[in-house]
Amino acid sequence: MSTPGQTTSPTVFGHPAGLFTLFFAEMWERFSFYGMRALLVFYMIKEFMGYRDSEAYAVYGAYTALVYMTPFFGGMLADRLLGARRAVVVGGLLMAAGHLMMMVKTEFGFFVALALLICGNGFFKPNISSIVGSLYPEGSHRRDGGFTIFYMGINLGAAMAPLLCGYIGETYEWEYGFGLATIGMLIGVAVFVAPTLLTQILISSGALAAAAGLLFFRPDSLFAIAINVFVAIALLVAGVISVYALGRGGLPKEAGGPPDPERLRRRVLGPVTAEWAVYGGTFVAVFLFALLVSGFALVRTDRKPVALIPESTIAQLESFGPTGEVAAVLVQEASRPAGLVLVLSGLAAFAYLVFETVRLSKIPRERMYVVLILTFFSMLFWSFFEQAGSSVNNFTDRNVDRVSEARRITEAEVGQTVRFRVLPAPQHKDLRALPLLSQEQLGHKNGSHTMKRQIEEAIRHEEKVKDKLTPKEIDDLVGGLNGQDAFTITGLTYLRAAAGADDAPPGLATVEWLIVDDNVGMGIGGSEVPASVFQSVNPIYIIVFGLVFTTLWALLDKIGLDPNTPVKFSLGLIQLALGFAAFWYGAQVADGRGMVALSWLFLGYLLQTTGELCLSPVGLSMVTKLSPKRLVSTVMGSWFLATAFSQFLAAIIAQFTGVSDSGDGQSSGIPVPVETLDLYGSVFGKIAISAGISGLICLALAPLLCRWMHEGVVDDSGASDKAQGSDQRGDEHAFE
Repeated sequence: MSTPGQTTSPTVFGHPAGLFTLFFAEMWERFSFYGMRALLVFYMIKEFMGYRDSEAYAVYGAYTALVYMTPFFGGMLADRLLGARRAVVVGGLLMAAGHLMMMVKTEFGFFVALALLICGNGFFKPNISSIVGSLYPEGSHRRDGGFTIFYMGINLGAAMAPLLCGYIGETYEWEYGFGLATIGMLIGVAVFVAPTLLTQILISSGALAAAAGLLFFRPDSLFAIAINVFVAIALLVAGVISVYALGRGGLPKEAGGPPDPERLRRRVLGPVTAEWAVYGGTFVAVFLFALLVSGFALVRTDRKPVALIPESTIAQLESFGPTGEVAAVLVQEASRPAGLVLVLSGLAAFAYLVFETVRLSKIPRERMYVVLILTFFSMLFWSFFEQAGSSVNNFTDRNVDRVSEARRITEAEVGQTVRFRVLPAPQHKDLRALPLLSQEQLGHKNGSHTMKRQIEEAIRHEEKVKDKLTPKEIDDLVGGLNGQDAFTITGLTYLRAAAGADDAPPGLATVEWLIVDDNVGMGIGGSEVPASVFQSVNPIYIIVFGLVFTTLWALLDKIGLDPNTPVKFSLGLIQLALGFAAFWYGAQVADGRGMVALSWLFLGYLLQTTGELCLSPVGLSMVTKLSPKRLVSTVMGSWFLATAFSQFLAAIIAQFTGVSDSGDGQSSGIPVPVETLDLYGSVFGKIAISAGISGLICLALAPLLCRWMHEGVVDDSGASDKAQGSDQRGDEHAFE
C-alpha cells in the first residue's frame, strides 16, 4: 500500500528515527496477535467452548483465513480515504477490543472477539508496513535494511507472546493471557500516536515490564530459562536503541496521512461523513464476520454451523475409503459459510486472472504464468506450514515430552502413595512443595480409585459451567473415562480446570496416587513446559537465522550463485518436508508411552524455519516484479487471497489429526498418548511426502519458469525485474 508522498526525519544508524517507533508498535501488535494464536486452539478445546478437535480446527481455519483476506480491503480504504496512520490506530483499537472480549465467557462474545480481531488486523497489518516504506525516498539503498529491522520487531513480538501470554494463560488463567494481549495491543497503539517523550516512557517501561515478566513467569527448566533470557535481553537492547533513536526525533506527523483530508469530511449519507461511514461499515462487518466464523451457528436454535451439503451426502463420500474421507472433509468445509466465501472468491479471482493473462502479449503473459504457478506452490507451503497453530500445537500438548522430571519411581516404591498437586502454580505454599500431576502420569495406572471420583466431580462441575453437553453425554464421558485404567490428558484437563475455578469443588487441589507395578519408571516432580510456549521457537529461529540468510543470499549474489526465485521456492518446500519428516521420525522412535523427545520438535521447527526463510522473503517481491503494472494491485490482492485459502486448507489437513472425534459425532475423551501417536505420525509423514514431491516438481519446473520470467527485459507493460519489491520484508512473517 502507498502513502501520499515520502517523508523525512532525523536518522539513527542511517535509518529514519521514526522507524523505531514503528518497530515497537508492530512488536506489540504481533505480541497480541501471537498471544492469541498460541492459546486459541487450546482455549476452544480445553476451556468453556468444549470443542472437539475438528470443530476447533474448523473455527481456527475460518478465523485465520479471514485474517488474511481483510488486509486487502483495509489497504484499499487507507490508500483511497483514511490514510495509513488512521487505519493503524483504528485497527489497533479493534484488536484490543477483540482480545478484551475473549475474556467474556459466552459463545456470542467469543465469535464477536474473533471478528474484531479479523477487522482490526485488516486495518493495521498492511498499513504500518506502508508507513515504513514512506520513510525512505524512492530507490533508497537503506530501505531493505529498514525493513529487516522492522522484520526483527515482528519476530521479537511473536517470540514474546507464547512465552508470556501462552505460559500465563495455560498456567494461571486463560483470561490473564488474553488480558496481556490486550495490554500489549494498547501499548502498540499508544506508542504510535503519543508524543515523543511519552513514547519513550512507554517503550522503556513496556520493555522493562515484559523482560521482568519473562524472567519471573516461566517454567523451572533449563530450556525455559535459556529462551526467556535470550528474548528478554533482545527486548531490552531493542528498547535502549529505540529510546535513543526517538530522542533524535519521532515519527513525522505527515507520515501516513490521508490522501485527501477534504474527502474524509465529505458528507455521504445525510450528516454522516465519509470517515464515519467507514467506521459504521466496519461495525456491520464485525457482526458479519462473527456469523461467518461461527458458520451462522450464532443465529441457529441448535447452535450448529450451517452446511449446504447434507450430512447424509458427506457420510456417503466417507464410505469410499481414504479418498472419500478426504473428499468428504473438503466438501464439508467448502459448504460452510466461510469456506464457501473463500472458494467462490478464489475461483472468481483465478478466472479473472486467467482471462487477463491470455489477453497479454508474450512476455507479460509468460511472466503471469510464473506468478500463477508460484502462487500455487506458495499456497501449498503455507497450508502445510500453518499446522503449527493447530495440529502441531496439539501434538506438542499430547505427545511431546515437555516435563523435566526430578526422579523416577523405583520397584521399592510399589505399594506406596504419592500425593500430587493438580495446579502448576497453586497459591498455597504447602501445595507448591508437592510434585506436579503432569504429562509424566499420562498412560499410567493409579492403584487408587479416589482419583476417578475426583475426575467425575471435575467433569460435572466444568460441564455445568460450559452447558454444552446433555446429561447423557456427560454420563457417557464419565463412564468412558472411568472405564479406562490409564490416566489420560482429558482427565488431567478437567482436574486442572475445576481445581482452578473460582468456585472449585473442595478436595480437587491434590490427588493421591497408589503406586503399582505399572508405574515403575514413571517420572515424578520437576516442571512441565506448557505446549503453547513452543510457539515461540519459530520466531526465535527467525531472529537468529534471518540475518544469516540475508547475508548468505548477498554473498551468493556477489559470486553469481544466488538461487533464482523458483529454486528458492523449491528449497523452501523441500526443507518444510524435512521438518515434517523429523516429526514423523520422532513418532517412530517415541518411548513406550507414546511420548516424543523434545529434540525432534526443535529439529522439525528449525527445518521449517529455514524453508520459510528461503520462500517467504521473495513472494511479494516476485509479484511486484512480474505483474503488469495495470494488474499489480489485483495480483497482490489475489496473492493474499491465496494465502487466506492456504489457511483454509491448513484447517482441513489438521482435521485428519482429530483424535477427540468419535464415530457418533459426540465429544469423547482424548486417548492415552500411545494411541494418538500413530495418527499424528501418519499425517505428518504424508505431509512430508506431499511437500517433498511439490518441492521436486517446482525444482523441475525452475528452468522453464526462469525462461518465462524474462529477467532484464522491459516488456510492453513496463514491468521489469528491476522493480522494487523488497519492502515485503515486514509483511511476510507477520501473518504466519
